[in-house]
Amino acid sequence: MQTGENEQALRKIMDFTRYLGILILILHFYFSCYDVFFELHINYPIVDRVLINIYKLKIFQNPLEVKFFAVILLIASLIGSKGKKDENVRLKRALTYTVIGFLIYFLSGVLFNIKVAHFYLGVIYIALTSIGFMLIITGISLLFRIIDVKLNQDVFNKDNETFPQEERKLENDYSINLPAKYNLKGKTRNSWINIINPFRGSLIMGSPGAGKSYFVIRHIITQHIKKGFSMLIYDFKFDDLSVIAYNALLKYAGNYTVRPTIWFIDFDNIKHRCNPLDPGRMEDITDAMESSRTFMLGLNREWIKKQGDFFVESPINFVTALFWFLRKYEKGKYCTLPHAIELAQVEYKYLFALLLTEPEIEVLINPFISAWKNEAYDQLEGQIASAKISMARLVSPSLYYVLSGNDFSLDINNPEDPKIICIGNNPMKQQVYGAVLSLYISRTIKLVNQKGKLKSNLIFDEFPTIYFNNIDSLIATARSNKVATTLAVQDYSQLKKDYGRDQAEVIMNIVGNIVSGQVTGDTSKQLSERFGKIVQERQSVTINSQDTSINKSTQLDFAVPASKISTLSSGEFVGLVADDPNNKIDLKVFHNSIINDHAAMKIEEQNYKKIPNIRQIDSDMIMANYLDIKNDIQQIINQELSLQNEKV
Repeated sequence: MQTGENEQALRKIMDFTRYLGILILILHFYFSCYDVFFELHINYPIVDRVLINIYKLKIFQNPLEVKFFAVILLIASLIGSKGKKDENVRLKRALTYTVIGFLIYFLSGVLFNIKVAHFYLGVIYIALTSIGFMLIITGISLLFRIIDVKLNQDVFNKDNETFPQEERKLENDYSINLPAKYNLKGKTRNSWINIINPFRGSLIMGSPGAGKSYFVIRHIITQHIKKGFSMLIYDFKFDDLSVIAYNALLKYAGNYTVRPTIWFIDFDNIKHRCNPLDPGRMEDITDAMESSRTFMLGLNREWIKKQGDFFVESPINFVTALFWFLRKYEKGKYCTLPHAIELAQVEYKYLFALLLTEPEIEVLINPFISAWKNEAYDQLEGQIASAKISMARLVSPSLYYVLSGNDFSLDINNPEDPKIICIGNNPMKQQVYGAVLSLYISRTIKLVNQKGKLKSNLIFDEFPTIYFNNIDSLIATARSNKVATTLAVQDYSQLKKDYGRDQAEVIMNIVGNIVSGQVTGDTSKQLSERFGKIVQERQSVTINSQDTSINKSTQLDFAVPASKISTLSSGEFVGLVADDPNNKIDLKVFHNSIINDHAAMKIEEQNYKKIPNIRQIDSDMIMANYLDIKNDIQQIINQELSLQNEKV
């Protein structure tokens, strides 16, 4: 018990032991170097008569034994004493004193083999042995004063913030498995990122250069094509992802029950044509409304935050009327986006007269006709001109050519005709192309999210560069239809800027799988809180004038702090995965480095086959198509107005 009386008694015992060791050493000096004491007249006959009996003890007959016994008593006394801890004491210094002390202490006996006067020899021997003894005392005392706590070894608390991660490869017919390495208490271990349920939505995040495409998205594409998925790929920097999908399909096409076809939408180098307003797939006016909203909000991204405003909803209704009129006119013969753009440019008196021939859209265009008849031209321009101006940005012969053809349909997961569709954007023209591509995506999702279809994955690289309304509904409802959604974004703030705070929060919170590289700010804080806390050890040292105390404790702290997420290296990812009832995962959170065989991947890329030139076209063909569309609209106007005149 650490009471005052016990500590005082222990201190007396240690002092006695130390003094006994010193006394034995002094007696050894007296017996071994008697000539020195005799010459200095420090000997007394009565003392000699007493000490002669002690000298007869066996221990004093061997100098090494008596010196060893004295130093043992010294060490015992030092072990029992509590020296004040000192953070400045280093092990090297203490060992140096101790080793040198032992060498001098035990090797000083060699002096007796030298032929020198006994007096001088004895003085040197006593001095050297005493110095060695003092060095031993100093060195061992310093050893017991070292603070044996490695407080400064892990400056950034890396080892303390490690935690066990999933080391099994959990694979099924839908899974994505990424090999990785992670650190656990200073040891590197192998692990796996097992996205066993991709249908619950996957969010891939990371700043530019974090490795989203190279370490994650490319493997999602290749592994899911290998497992027979149909696929829609939004390739922001065409053809980075498209060429991966093309070569993966060449390699694994035999894994499909029905061999899939692959299609490319590229406005710069035209390969295939597809009409996103395919009349055969537009069943009622609600389809036209959804397409119109997606298209107009994609053209005017600032409208996303103003949905419900009069001057936002009015142009959307106007475009809806155009879409549905073309869908109903001659069974949709002219139902294409280029025809709608050209129809919007017709003079109001002809346009309204034409639209009034379709009863289903009369309610939609009534506000515009009222404003026109009442000569409220400012209001009318505010309602319609914003739509006309936005759509006019798409007046391009090459765009018209791609959008007016119909090489394939957008039902990618049709069991009888599975497809992989790659739609490509161009970072230099994303404001123009993004709205059209958003329309493709909207129509595809409408067709994909149905029962009885094949498993599919919708992959969106740089998701904020396009607009898709109600993406949260897709993630929430498409799971049962075996539709996986993969969204790649750079940062939560980017998502919030382009989709609005409410929609961005829903997207962040609804996805089940998150894989994040380096992100900062609010994004890293949200992720850190989502990953939860782990038990971490805490150590502290308190040094005062009398004593040193070392305290150890445990407390809950973030498993992956926001500061660590902000400093991740390329290829290093944090995140969590979702499981399902048949495949439970206890260790869902991970912080590791994904392993890529860079040499093998480089060789594979060098052997990639380029996407072939699908069709041979020239500028004359594109321009002829452009003029045909203009003529079609003029023909519709002339034909309908002449019919109305005949009726009158």
